[in-house]
Amino acid sequence: MDAERSWQVIEHQRRSLADLLDALIDEQWDTPSLCTGWRVRDVAAHVALAPQPPSIAGMLIEGARARGRFHILNHDTAVRHADRLDGNLVAELREHAASRRLPPVTNYRNILFDVLVHTQDIAVPLGLDRTMPVDAARAGAQRVWTMSWPFWARRRLRSFRFVATDTDWSAGNGVEIEGPVSALLLLFTGRTALLPLLSGPGVTQLREITV
Repeated sequence: MDAERSWQVIEHQRRSLADLLDALIDEQWDTPSLCTGWRVRDVAAHVALAPQPPSIAGMLIEGARARGRFHILNHDTAVRHADRLDGNLVAELREHAASRRLPPVTNYRNILFDVLVHTQDIAVPLGLDRTMPVDAARAGAQRVWTMSWPFWARRRLRSFRFVATDTDWSAGNGVEIEGPVSALLLLFTGRTALLPLLSGPGVTQLREITV
């Protein structure tokens, strides 16, 4: 999927997420997301911050505060932003939905799968349906499968071959697992919530190592 189509999906996903959040009651904002230790509001803050990259000096300060641990930096920055903005995250998401600004260490391919996955991190625990565009989910799955850090999907799941059932995409060598490409993308990024959508001879083995 080319850059222009990717940015269109990113903008649409940000606006769709804002609409979802706008309908939540107060208690739902504090629901645990699919990200361990992250509330719905924290994930929303993380997505809202993506098009508002900090300065190099700001990144160095945050990195020092997190002692160089990327996951801690991501989490703590999002929590502080969520608590500071309180009820203004929806407006912020809408304000920056069309922005194509990027943090210095990433690219649009990463922002694409990031917003797809984080929308599910929020929607799934709340029992809300947000369908991923299949072409975008396929691009996201390919990106995550072929990159290393931070997910190491190809190494973690090296015993399996994955086959999408809703688009022409496959990866890996081993015992076969098939399912919607959106479920595969969540699996590759460490989420197990959509495992019931997967099937094939490798599912039992997969459950043993992921659940």
